[in-house]
Amino acid sequence: MFKRLEQRAWTCPQCLRQQVRQSRRSLVTSSRTKGAAAAGAVADDYQQPISTAAPSIAHDDRTLRQIFDSPRFWKDFSSKTKYHSGGKSAGLLQNRYLSKPEGFGEFANVTLQKCQKIVAQVLKYNTVDQYKRITRDLDRLSDLLCRVIDLSDFIRSVHPDRQIQAAATQAYAAMFQYMNVLNTTPGLNEQLKKAASIPEVHASWSVEEKTVAEILIRDFSKSAIDLPEKEREAFVALSDEIAEVGNAFVDSMAPEKPYLQFSSSKMKGMDPVFVKQLTKWGNVTLPTEGMPAQVALRTVEDADVRQEVYMANRTSSKDNLQRLERMLRLRAELAKLSHYESFAHMTLTDKMAKSPEAVTSFLDGLAQVNSPHAREELRELLELKKGDAHSLNRPEQLNAWDRDYYTTQLMSSMRSKARTPDVLSAYFSLGTVFQGLSRLFHRLYGIRLVPHETLPGETWNSDVRRLDVIDDHEGHIAVIYCDLFERPGKSPNPAHFTLRCSRRISSEEMHEAAEISSHSSSPFSTAQEAVNDGLATNFNSRDNNALYQLPTIALICDFSLPPQGSKRPTLLTFRELTTLFHEMGHAVHSICGRTALQNVSGTRCATDFAELPSVLMENFASAPEVLGLYARHWETDTPLDPSRVQERVEIDKRMQGAETESQILLAMLDQEYHSSQSLSWQDAGESTKVYQNVWNKYSSVPEPQGTSWQGFFGHLFGYGATYYSYLFDRAIAGKIWRDVFQRQQGDAVNPAQGALFRGEVLRWGGGRDGWRCVAGVLQEKDGVLAEGGKGAMEMVGKWDGVVYGFANQKIVVQQLFFPTCHVEANWCSAPDHCECCLGLDQQQAKTYHLSRPTQFKQRYISILFIPFLLHLTSTAAQPPLPPLSNTLAPLYGMGVLDKYPDECVISLHDGQTLEKHFRTLAIDQHAFAALREFTWGYEATMSASLRDKLIRRDPGVLAVETSRPAYAIEAVDVVVCEPEGGPPWWNR
Repeated sequence: MFKRLEQRAWTCPQCLRQQVRQSRRSLVTSSRTKGAAAAGAVADDYQQPISTAAPSIAHDDRTLRQIFDSPRFWKDFSSKTKYHSGGKSAGLLQNRYLSKPEGFGEFANVTLQKCQKIVAQVLKYNTVDQYKRITRDLDRLSDLLCRVIDLSDFIRSVHPDRQIQAAATQAYAAMFQYMNVLNTTPGLNEQLKKAASIPEVHASWSVEEKTVAEILIRDFSKSAIDLPEKEREAFVALSDEIAEVGNAFVDSMAPEKPYLQFSSSKMKGMDPVFVKQLTKWGNVTLPTEGMPAQVALRTVEDADVRQEVYMANRTSSKDNLQRLERMLRLRAELAKLSHYESFAHMTLTDKMAKSPEAVTSFLDGLAQVNSPHAREELRELLELKKGDAHSLNRPEQLNAWDRDYYTTQLMSSMRSKARTPDVLSAYFSLGTVFQGLSRLFHRLYGIRLVPHETLPGETWNSDVRRLDVIDDHEGHIAVIYCDLFERPGKSPNPAHFTLRCSRRISSEEMHEAAEISSHSSSPFSTAQEAVNDGLATNFNSRDNNALYQLPTIALICDFSLPPQGSKRPTLLTFRELTTLFHEMGHAVHSICGRTALQNVSGTRCATDFAELPSVLMENFASAPEVLGLYARHWETDTPLDPSRVQERVEIDKRMQGAETESQILLAMLDQEYHSSQSLSWQDAGESTKVYQNVWNKYSSVPEPQGTSWQGFFGHLFGYGATYYSYLFDRAIAGKIWRDVFQRQQGDAVNPAQGALFRGEVLRWGGGRDGWRCVAGVLQEKDGVLAEGGKGAMEMVGKWDGVVYGFANQKIVVQQLFFPTCHVEANWCSAPDHCECCLGLDQQQAKTYHLSRPTQFKQRYISILFIPFLLHLTSTAAQPPLPPLSNTLAPLYGMGVLDKYPDECVISLHDGQTLEKHFRTLAIDQHAFAALREFTWGYEATMSASLRDKLIRRDPGVLAVETSRPAYAIEAVDVVVCEPEGGPPWWNR
């Protein structure tokens, strides 16, 4: 079924309630965002974009910074084309139809005629040669629909002119109505199925064509197009009602009690100015939703007040709970009508997860990995509460209304010790950040961002910058319109829009365009202009120089402008910096996913794969190697010390365990709600019982009875049964970041690693199974990931995507016994279940844990204890890494303790710990003998020469370095000592 994608929110936990991205429209379904297969891997050799750049590249690099940072330069730059074409409008985005409001109607009508012609032709096909082209024809039909729907929907939301808004809305409605007509045309589905069933036809299709055909057939099936007419009508009616009830649910979210009243004396701890604004006659009238309630929960000292605010803030209106339950029942009925067990089963068939059972398996595994971190964070908060003179309300227990309050106190204490936040912003001018993005993309992918003058009427606001994307080998490959500054009436939510997808243009289309451009009334002067409505095209050298329409992207942000007359450019906060990198992750996916077919272009991929490039991109924002490309003071041009950024990252990640737990709870709730159980709901309030059960089962802090927060969970409408996607992609992105871009120093800007990611992930978009993309970039050998399914989901659940302080930082150790091997070490958070720890004494294993003791008592550690704490994995293809490498594992712990002793401490079974500044490791004979029990069949021996080197404390024996240069460990001394009597012998 041809169906418009609804607006969907980015599920970043920091922006949970923001609607941040308008999803791309899909030809057939609203529940997926399709992806791409591309033009070929990028070459391994890249030209350095900074000091060694050619003059033209260096000029483009300087210009890129100036168009964002210098108002005077931008004024001169943007005025160059003011009088081109005699001042005549080139049309929005250079779409020649859109030079005036009436042009939207003309654009829609011309496109509608092209669509009708394609549909008529496809329905008449009856020969093998005709059936061979049906996939390309339906893909072009999809492209034509999206040309009008996507562009019109975007323009009506960003253009300040009301006439243009109205015209765009009318064009959108006309094409949307036609799409609904196609929904009732079973003949398209029947013809496609017939074509796929003919062996000669199927064999003639390219891999991309086969993928698109499978997608369309599956989506037609999901949309009930092949059901009997009466059932199909019921499906359409149910879909319409779900949309109506779902929108009403989102629009009507409100608490049962809109306001609470307190004596102003009870609001101690809250900003007095804020309290005064809410006070009348000595009483504070506090709204129970939005910022006022959140501020109260974070700052009010009185626990009873916080409890009352918490209860009201998380208790939804009964009317909206009824709307939610109605929507869930309708979805269950829709799935049953379509012969699916549940709405979740129906939704997940074309996702990487495939089934609700696999999603639950992933979430269970992630919860198990995250649990120790969440518990440790809670322990810290409880310690704060015990020391709080105001915590008379159950000081031995952390209540739900305590968490935000004590988290705020903890974070405030950390920030007070850190350097002032404005120090960072001074190094993140918008122009230098875009310089950094271009330099990073050039190093990794061989593409760069080049400012391009716009024609009159091309943009919807004078502040919009156009950037052309230039590939070292393919030339011009994409266009990005950057609308980044705040203005009245503009949405504050960051977003990435794909306004035109990549697609190969056929010779038949060129003949049609030539005829159109030959008419005297045509707005186009050439066939190449007419074939893509005036938008950018170029020849693809990787596809026999075929003509391609280029991806056209709009990037929307809401950054503050500097004060009028100020020399200071727009400076980004660290959160704004991360957001911009996130959105550019989507953009680079659209750019590199250049495909011959629109249906699998760029970001048109499975929902639980779509966030992978953008979440991964966030890591680059704070990587020291990348900071070196752009982070310079806007006024002095001095580089930023990367340790300042790491300091901020550590603060942001401080309570990540609790945040991850919150996201797991919401994802679990989403799966429960979209199971088949809602069909059996009889009484009002059933959704509240499910909500309470999920929280009681998975939350580390009990949820008080009486709350019904699910009535505020708007993502249930836009992300029904797929809310797990952000956690899922974060876990995969974390693994790729560690294994691909942090495996060795400098990998974050290593062209080889960029070529790997582009070749295995970006260039495919949705044209390749997501599991194969992940397996390819991680260079998996055993095939578990490539096969997907429940086993792969369980594996991803064990990865986690969060870095909890320095204890989880990857480290690369040059192995002493096998120089060609490397060891990747991460703290084992679940020794009872870890493959490295199984078979060991479980009671003993439980006593070996990460902790933060207040005293440092002893000066040595034995190798015997390390297998309980570290999970070691070979990352070398040949030869295989023997477990004897465990002998080197303590050096990782030593390095962390030596550099950052307060971040993590190894606690031994007898209570002994390492001294704070101790740098020497003692390997005694008992420990060495015991190690043989842990080598899984390998004989543990130590050569005499090695023993001599160790005794001589040769600093060249072993080199240890972290993946972050700022925290490199230069050398660690190693000594062999005898076990009998007294402390180990060495000279400190």
